[in-house]
Amino acid sequence: MKGRDIFGALVPYDEVWRLGANQATKITFSEDVQVGGKDLKAGAYAVMAKPGKSSWEFMFYPYTTGNWVAYPESDVTPTTVTSESVTMDQMKIESFMIEFDEITNSGANLWFLWDQTAAAVPVAVHTDKAVEASIAQVMAGPSANDYYSAATYYLAEGKDIEKAREWITKAVDMGYEQFWVLRAKSLIEAKAGDKAIESAKKSLELAKQANNNDYIRMNEASIEEWSM
Repeated sequence: MKGRDIFGALVPYDEVWRLGANQATKITFSEDVQVGGKDLKAGAYAVMAKPGKSSWEFMFYPYTTGNWVAYPESDVTPTTVTSESVTMDQMKIESFMIEFDEITNSGANLWFLWDQTAAAVPVAVHTDKAVEASIAQVMAGPSANDYYSAATYYLAEGKDIEKAREWITKAVDMGYEQFWVLRAKSLIEAKAGDKAIESAKKSLELAKQANNNDYIRMNEASIEEWSM
């Protein structure tokens, strides 16, 4: 503050302010959120505001490097929310502050504080939705890709080949019949001492359909070797 009058003077009312002295304040969300009840996709945003005497208007613009100026002329439509401002009669905030409080599993309040004025925007996260989806996935058991990944890891690291064969077979039985999966199945079967040609031939057929020359060559070489 340095002894200056802030809102209505240094920061005019009802004019776009980039919430700082230089480039716009940047906030990044790793997942989709709701800000002031408005949906925001995961990503980085430049936050700007129009402070008012009794309420503030906040604007969230997709962030680009060096958002130095406000966007009243921009053709980019921001997500805009309005929040009541609070007058703090018993205290003054010397330096402009941005902070979160009232943090819960489902969200928090994003506060902007300076002088004797504060305004907050509620930020809600979709924790329950994400947790429920995770629980459903875990309770449903491993996916075909999970079995494939585990099997190829065991193959690459020279671990229990019988367990790798069990897992790769489950992946294929669950419908994960891709040329790279069947290629892995043939290699695991060969290492386990089983007949691997049938899996290699299926992989070769699918690789030809996909025009994947690398897998075509690898399967043809393996079929020739295992046929001897």
